[in-house]
Amino acid sequence: MSQVVLGKKVPAFSSPATGDKDISLKDLKGKKIVLYFYPKDNTPGCTTEGQNFRDNHAKFKRAGTIILGVSRDSVKTHENFKAKHEFPFDLLSDKEEVLCQLFDVIKEKKLYGKVHMGIERSTFLIDEKGVLKQEWRKVKVAGHVEEVLQASKSL
Repeated sequence: MSQVVLGKKVPAFSSPATGDKDISLKDLKGKKIVLYFYPKDNTPGCTTEGQNFRDNHAKFKRAGTIILGVSRDSVKTHENFKAKHEFPFDLLSDKEEVLCQLFDVIKEKKLYGKVHMGIERSTFLIDEKGVLKQEWRKVKVAGHVEEVLQASKSL
């Protein structure tokens, strides 16, 4: 599978998600999509980012935009994370890294002097026709959700 390119249609994908669903791009046609990739459920930065999307969910909804979070955690872990923080949006489980590869978010990371491969916090905005309109890589959580919301409103 090739990787996404700004200004081009995102290749079809399907992924297991919370709520005992499989979410696919074709099912979301006609809606704007924010796909945000984060390293791991229940870690400080990922929790804050999810809470920021949660707290702005109604504004995204008014802008006709669906929010989906993606990490390599299992659906069961996602269900607990979603319930604990009352996220009103689904989380996709990408254990096989299919979406991670498609969106090229697996990067070399350093933690406490050790090098490992992990998800680089990244967000993608897809329009109603399935075209990738904007991407944010190496995301810093503070102020990020507001920036994504403004971009979504301007589509």
